[in-house]
Amino acid sequence: MASGNGTAAPAIMDPVVTPTSRVLVGRDAELAELCSLLGVRASGQRRTTSAVLLGGDAGVGKTRLLTELRDLAFTEGWQVVAGHCLDFGDSALPYLPFTEILGRLATDHPDAVAEVSAAHPALARLQPGRRVLGGELTGEPASGALDRTELFEALHALLTAVSRTAPLLVVVEDAHWADRSTRDVLSFLFSRPLERVALVVSYRADDLHRRHPLRRQVAEWARLRDVGRVQLGPLPERAVRDLVAELAPELPEDRLRAVTADVVARAEGNAFFVEELVGAATSCGGTTDLPVDLADVLLVRLDRLDDTARHVVRAASAAGRRVGHDMLRATAGLDDAALDAGLRGAVDLNVLVADRGAYAFRHALLAEAVYDDLLPGERVRLHAAYAAALSAGSAPGTAAELARHARAAMDLDTALQASVRAGREAALVGGPDEAAQHLQQALELLADPSRRADPDGLDVSKLAVEAGDALNAAGHPARAAALVGEQLDRLGPDAPAAVRARLLSARASYLYVVDTEEDILALSQQAVDLLPEDAGGLRARVLAAHARILAGCERYDEARAAGLEALALAERLDLQALASEATTTVAGLKNAPVDRVRAALADAVAQAEAVGALNAELRGRFLLARSFQDAGEWDEAVTWLRSAVDRARAGRVPWAPYGFEARWQWSWIEMVRGDWETAGRLTDTTGELPPPLSAAMLGSIAVAMAHARGEDVARPLRELRRSWPLEGAVAIGSAGVEILASAEPLVVHDAAVAVLSRLWHPLFSARVRLAATTIGALADRADSLEAGRREEVLAAVGRLLADGHRVLEHQDDWGPEGRAWATRLEAEAMRARWLLGADVDQETLVASWRAAVSAYDGLGHVLETARCRVVLATVLRAAGDTAGSRESADLARATAQRLGLAPMLEQLRALGSTPARTPPGGSEPAADLTPREREILVLVAQGRSNGEIGKQLFISTKTVSVHVSNILAKLGAAGRTEAAAIARRRGLLP
Repeated sequence: MASGNGTAAPAIMDPVVTPTSRVLVGRDAELAELCSLLGVRASGQRRTTSAVLLGGDAGVGKTRLLTELRDLAFTEGWQVVAGHCLDFGDSALPYLPFTEILGRLATDHPDAVAEVSAAHPALARLQPGRRVLGGELTGEPASGALDRTELFEALHALLTAVSRTAPLLVVVEDAHWADRSTRDVLSFLFSRPLERVALVVSYRADDLHRRHPLRRQVAEWARLRDVGRVQLGPLPERAVRDLVAELAPELPEDRLRAVTADVVARAEGNAFFVEELVGAATSCGGTTDLPVDLADVLLVRLDRLDDTARHVVRAASAAGRRVGHDMLRATAGLDDAALDAGLRGAVDLNVLVADRGAYAFRHALLAEAVYDDLLPGERVRLHAAYAAALSAGSAPGTAAELARHARAAMDLDTALQASVRAGREAALVGGPDEAAQHLQQALELLADPSRRADPDGLDVSKLAVEAGDALNAAGHPARAAALVGEQLDRLGPDAPAAVRARLLSARASYLYVVDTEEDILALSQQAVDLLPEDAGGLRARVLAAHARILAGCERYDEARAAGLEALALAERLDLQALASEATTTVAGLKNAPVDRVRAALADAVAQAEAVGALNAELRGRFLLARSFQDAGEWDEAVTWLRSAVDRARAGRVPWAPYGFEARWQWSWIEMVRGDWETAGRLTDTTGELPPPLSAAMLGSIAVAMAHARGEDVARPLRELRRSWPLEGAVAIGSAGVEILASAEPLVVHDAAVAVLSRLWHPLFSARVRLAATTIGALADRADSLEAGRREEVLAAVGRLLADGHRVLEHQDDWGPEGRAWATRLEAEAMRARWLLGADVDQETLVASWRAAVSAYDGLGHVLETARCRVVLATVLRAAGDTAGSRESADLARATAQRLGLAPMLEQLRALGSTPARTPPGGSEPAADLTPREREILVLVAQGRSNGEIGKQLFISTKTVSVHVSNILAKLGAAGRTEAAAIARRRGLLP
């Protein structure tokens, strides 16, 4: 095992299963602390201790950390040797880890072992060959008891002798299984100086129950001056997420997010549990059940309990992770003395932990394992006891607990009433996910024919809309629409008009905030038509929703009429939140001067905040922000967007419509104006569980920054493409990146346009942006095109330009961003035609790119401004304006350096590698080409490859490559296409 002799270091933990993860995740701080305490690094640091006690629960990662310490020590020139304590119960072999250590040292340092054994004969008694059956004991008296003091001194002398050649790291693992003699040896070594020897002793902290012999020993060791202590806690959540991603790299993004959330919640930072749960989730159909092997490991703890303690633990498992004392007393079926005795046994052996009048399982997975081990009949009886105790008030509890226990006890009537109450309570305290879960369970129970009685006064349509509203607030509007759609499908032809109208209006409202091919205006109108004018609050709600949808369809006069009618009804019925909704809609109508709209929206926000109408408030703040954003007034837009995000978080609805959209738009603005640190924080959902579409929308911004920085974005782009049909914003954002990253940009463009045309309209405004981006990508690849494809690409450029022109003719009102992309479309088309050999006026080309730079600079779009400046620098240099080219390139370079845009920096390096030098007279430099170079230049301009040129001129491809490089240098061109353009302008081509 020792590795100071230059041989490769074997695995330090041979008897232990190799960790699944080969990368140390989340333990850098602990590794650094160990190295600092022991002085392992070769940086000249002095060690502060000669020994370290490393504690932590089983599976938390002690072995993995020690393996990393071993590897690091080995690279720093240390020798490493390890011994392991094993669980032999009462038959433990004394000094077992030191027998293992001695055997390894005898192999690697036979001379040192022989020398010490000669001076200390007792050492020979620990050699592995002498301790197995059949081992030789010849020459020793039958009564020859081992002198402990002599043995301890011998081990000390041996470690000292071995350390003379190189520092020695000694690891003793699993000291919670150590016998008394091993503990005594460690006490001896801890109290004696060891100059070039470092000891690390690991143990399971969760095994050190109150009667465990190592518990007192560890406390005594920790008081010694040269003994340090490192406690390995659970992995932090971010590290668990990183570990899951490293263990399951092939999982699709949405599945990975779900698995990660499940593992984070259940593994509680235990690396072994993480690996087991990930293994179960990625095999056997992706089940989330507790793996059998892991359950067996966890249930071993119950074998140490007596019957009473085991009964208490099994009763507690039906409550979940934690149970109160009063609840356990009411359900365990034991008198107080027996209950206390059972609890004492469970706590002493670290199965349960006492905590403020309640008891919790030491680990959530242990609670799962115990519960899964119950027989079906046991579970029903225990849950019935819990439900009875909650219903009778024998112990405090919540409606959610009662619903869970009643359902598991098959008391469906009680479960229904409790689920409805739990859902409404969760909605009132800002828990939309929990509210949706309980209310959906209530709907399922309502449809269950095994219930004994129908509940009084429970309207299924109202309950469905409550559940839909909760899903919508949790960021799942599509699921909300599907839920009420299912209830609509169940309605019979004689269903009351009010019921049908309620469900139709709710479905239209949910679909309004997602992209769908369904005619939501028709749904909403149908709901309005079903209700008479005296329908009261329901008509007010339906009209308010209808006004909002009409406004989104730009039917402002009709929206105002519906909104004002809804407002009048709501005020008459004192429905303040609904009145705020209608007020916000009317205030935000865009058929009034922008200043008046903003003032009206600000008043609506104040009114909504005053009456606690959070949905109306969020919508008002978002609409105000969008008014400033459309005008390119970033600071004012961010102020309102940030306020919407903060209010949504405070209301515990961060993924609700308008609250989440505010975060998305805010991150987009910060990306645009170059504050990528803030944009990165806003798009980072680590530690959160966003709805899939919300994650995709934020991901479409994150992937744009990642691609610009040169990161590999192939996988996130594949994942994002799956969301295109569900959310057009994702398609626009990620398609723009995929067009730039793809070898077939036209194919990506056409796919995105097809999806967006179905979702919106064939002449959607973002089509200009997609066309400009695609033409730019084609222009970037013009240099590598074969001659036969140039006409084909020119035709594609013409088609994309014509598409953009049709959109521009169709749209009347273009903001700063739209005008910038329209300018870019013309500039990219001109550049592509120029690079593909078409006749393009040089001055017009330069002017078009100056206009593009000006448009994006005025907009404040930092990335696109820099990209346009790179192109401008290129065309200026081709036009002979070296100073202007350098100025434009320097401005782009400053942005690229600040944002870390590696590909752009590489472009600029290539651009500056062969600058075109203008002589004092101002004329273009003469191209001093040889006859052979002129001959090759003609073929280059025709689009021939080096291989084709070589075949035609009967020279090697390598020789052609050398000539082409010389031609580019003499013409001051960055590529073959630019060289052809320069040659044409200077009259160098026939």
